[in-house]
Amino acid sequence: MADPNPNPIQMQKYLGGMDYPAGRDEIVEHAREKGADDDVLRHLQAIPDRQYDGPNAVSKEFSDA
Repeated sequence: MADPNPNPIQMQKYLGGMDYPAGRDEIVEHAREKGADDDVLRHLQAIPDRQYDGPNAVSKEFSDA
């Protein structure tokens, strides 16, 4: 059974090479292209739609989503 709340470490492996700042949709698309599973993609889609200045900002929102 898939983990309904993937942890930020799982998510970060799909964001390697991401250019920041980036918006939510760009982040989701990058993770999809890197092979992120549906749970990670759903969780990324739940973060606020704004510009993120780096992976730490994404991880914080990902943890709170």
